[in-house]
Amino acid sequence: MKYLIVSDIHGAEDSAKVIRDVFKTKNCDKILCLGDILYHGPRNDLPNNYNPKGVIKILNEIKDDILAIKGNCEAEVDQMVLDFKINDYLDLNINGFNVHLEHGHHLDEYKGNCDIVLYGHTHIPDNTIKNNIRYYNPGSITIPKNNTKRSYAIWEDKTIVLYDINGIVIDTLNL
Repeated sequence: MKYLIVSDIHGAEDSAKVIRDVFKTKNCDKILCLGDILYHGPRNDLPNNYNPKGVIKILNEIKDDILAIKGNCEAEVDQMVLDFKINDYLDLNINGFNVHLEHGHHLDEYKGNCDIVLYGHTHIPDNTIKNNIRYYNPGSITIPKNNTKRSYAIWEDKTIVLYDINGIVIDTLNL
């Protein structure tokens, strides 16, 4: 299966449009949304194209294809306006790998057993191995930090490709 991996949309309508368009044009099967969907949070500047109501409309149109994780900027009211479930975390088998999905603000508390942890929160792409577990972060599709680019990833079979917001390949990981 082919998965679009995104994190930290933070209410930017242009980011939601990219997610929808990439999902459709790249023929992805599911979207793995790693949290911070609608709000920018107190530590971030207001994103360009900030329009949470627009994000709601766009994402609800593809609700059956989204597996979402609760970020540190999510509020209870978010679940009332989004037509897909926002999970605290998910443990899934993806392309033959045991994968733990979480936002990342409690990452140091993870004590599970998996092959890969997908997380967001830092707004910085990451691909590291610690204690025989790969930690992968696609960065932020809206508010990148540390001079990184707005980014998302696509995971197909045993390959994860990191793209910038314009669809240019940043990095490729062969698992």
